[in-house]
This record gives sequence, structure tokens and C-alpha cells, in this order.
Amino acid sequence: MNRIEKAFENKKAFIAFVTGGDPDLETTEALIPQMAQAGADIIEIGIPFSDPIAEGVVIQQADERALRAQTTTDKLFDMVKRVRGKVDVPLVFMTYINPIYTYGTEKFMEKCAECGIDGVIVPDVPFEERQEIQDACDAQKVALISMIAPTSKERIRLIAKNAEGFLYCVSSLGVTGVRSNITTNVSEMVSQVKAVSDIPCAVGFGISTPKQAREMAAVSDGAIVGSAIVKIIAQYGKNCISPVCDYIREMKAAVLAA
Repeated sequence: MNRIEKAFENKKAFIAFVTGGDPDLETTEALIPQMAQAGADIIEIGIPFSDPIAEGVVIQQADERALRAQTTTDKLFDMVKRVRGKVDVPLVFMTYINPIYTYGTEKFMEKCAECGIDGVIVPDVPFEERQEIQDACDAQKVALISMIAPTSKERIRLIAKNAEGFLYCVSSLGVTGVRSNITTNVSEMVSQVKAVSDIPCAVGFGISTPKQAREMAAVSDGAIVGSAIVKIIAQYGKNCISPVCDYIREMKAAVLAA
């Protein structure tokens, strides 16, 4: 059983996102082990990029802060390798195809495996074009985590049959960001997945309150929270560790109560 499978074993999972290097790499490195201790079952680490097309303004600004702080992909690999020695939870990179291509696809996945990354999420690679990076992921046993959205329709079952790690269920149309209401019929999306696969389904995009986390986890295998955490980091900067961990504890309790 790999780390991602273990994260969903006999429980709902709470998945937390941070932008690597926001406000600086030292803070991210100190924060990730504390997030795991506070209850994050899986931690997504965003690789800062100048054109993050799936992200709303909160994470766009975090990417800008991280890039200003001289964060690079190589520095993130080094940081993750150090953190991996302190945490057992799965660590997943959220990135885009451009940084992977620029780095070199095979080399990028080799470095992922070397530093202890369990999976990658690449929102701008459509399912039909996944082979661009699938072989490199397979060679290094790095899960290529697929996404489904309300617009995926008849493609949901096809994507689910080929999914690895967990399936990222996008709860809302548009980009990432805090939303007051989530109106998508998430349970219908999850039902279509479960008809063809037992892959865990975690719901993200827009979740920010314990109530939303509990509701989404009730109809899936877990909840993913990014922008709400990044907003706390933006507010507190280098002093973000305690408030982020307080928030994670609250959200984890809501997910487990689902």
C-alpha cells in the first residue's frame, strides 16, 4: 500500500494546499511538518508559475510572492527532500506542463521520486494528452492525479477507469478561490466514478468553511482546501504557522464528522 492509498484507508481525507516558497522557502519548510501534525492527510505543494491558468487571484498572488522570494523548482526539490525526512504523509506537486517541459519531463519525474513526491497534478494537461507525461510518471512510480469537473459529463467514467492515486473532483466551474456556495451536484459526479472504479474521490475548488468541508466529504472521500489556507499565509506571512494549523485542525474535524 502506497502513501496515498494509506491516507484514505478507513477514513475521509483532508488535503491541504500551500504554494511552495510563499512567503519564502524557509516558512514553507517549517510549515509542512506542522500541517501534517495538525491533521493534513495529504499536502499539495504548488510550484510557483507566472501563468497559473487554473488559479484565482489568491494563489496567483502567492505565486508572485514566491517568485519574488527567488523560489525555483530546484530549490523546491531540495526543500521537499528535507521535509520528507520529517513527515510520512503523501506530498503532491501541483504544477503546470510548462515548468515540467522546461525542466525536462523525465528529469522532473526522476527528481520527484528522488525527493519523495508521491504524485503530481497538472491541470492544463487534458486527459486525452496525459501520455505526454504518463510514461515518465510510470517509470518513477509517481502518480499522475487526474481531475474531473462538472463539465466532464460522459468523460467522467473514462477518466475514472484510468485514474491513479486519487481523483480530484472540481466542485465549481472557473478557477480556484473561496466560494460562499457550492451548487454543483458533487454526489452525482462521485456516483459516476464509483460505478467504474474504487479510486478515492476528493473534492476541491471553493471549500473554505467547516460546513462546506463536512458537506463535500459526506458525498466523497475527502476535501481539498487551498485558497483559504493561502489567504491565512498572505495575512500572517512568516508568522502563519500557528493560525494555519488551527484552521487545519478545525477543517479536519469537520471532514471526519462527515
